[in-house]
Amino acid sequence: MNILIPDDYQRAVVRLRCTELLSSHRLTVLGDMRNENNLDAVLAETECLIPIRERTRVDASLLARMPALRLISQTGPIGRHIDMAACGAAGIAVTQGSGSPHAPAEFAWLLIMSACRRFYEAVDAFRQGQWQVNCGSELHGKTLGILGFGKLGKMLARYARAFGMNVQIWGSERARAEAVAEGHCASASRAEFFSSSDVVTVHLRLADETRASITLDDLSHMKPSAVFVNTSRAELLAPGVLVTALHQGRPGYAAIDVFESEPIYSRDHPLFPLPNVLCTPHLGYVAEQSYEAYFHSAFSNVLRFIAGDYSAVLNPGSIR
Repeated sequence: MNILIPDDYQRAVVRLRCTELLSSHRLTVLGDMRNENNLDAVLAETECLIPIRERTRVDASLLARMPALRLISQTGPIGRHIDMAACGAAGIAVTQGSGSPHAPAEFAWLLIMSACRRFYEAVDAFRQGQWQVNCGSELHGKTLGILGFGKLGKMLARYARAFGMNVQIWGSERARAEAVAEGHCASASRAEFFSSSDVVTVHLRLADETRASITLDDLSHMKPSAVFVNTSRAELLAPGVLVTALHQGRPGYAAIDVFESEPIYSRDHPLFPLPNVLCTPHLGYVAEQSYEAYFHSAFSNVLRFIAGDYSAVLNPGSIR
């Protein structure tokens, strides 16, 4: 099979041990597809596409450029970046894999610690010849507000407890009930959740009911000393509200790993000039062990499909 992995910005896939699984197939790995020469020729020959999480939007226009495509083997769960209806209409089978929550959970905690201690600003100033330009804040005794309580939210709650933080949850009835059962606090209201948290970290899935669900009113309830952290999806916030809230000083600081349109090469993003925000280029899941887990699962699904085992196919009616 001709297999394509697009948008591997770091060219990390070729260094993974699990690529040996595809040693008998032709594997092409591209960086940012928008910057690739001869892309149409590569797409025309591709029989299997392996997207890296949600980096590559797979819609009817892309599928039209891939007449030989038979299979999309998604790394991790299927998201809105894949148009399942278009795949079905084109006769393209789709599978999804699994991964590890450890890398994104650890990265969210890294951002929380970096934001509270104002780590980036201190290091940047030190590189420019300055010494101890700021004073951060410790986590012990503060309240971590976790918006959503799935796998990642639960891991962040355990980290917070280990650092001596209080934990409170806001989310669905299920999330709040599970939080109480695990000994955490479920906030009495959404307003109380935002107003009483010293750090708010977002761990929600993007769905119709969660899109733009974090509003300016929510952020305006936060303390001027509070930190807002988003490693989930930028679209969970209403458009423009974070920039407005940071200008208004509530919250006082933010650490952001996700953006509406990625990748970003321009320096003109409205968050970049703000002194009270730490921006990182969607690194949450980008770790060697995480990649091994994601791609081992995706590659295994490819081999099962080639062998005639279609049990992992999400749309079996499309198999051709």
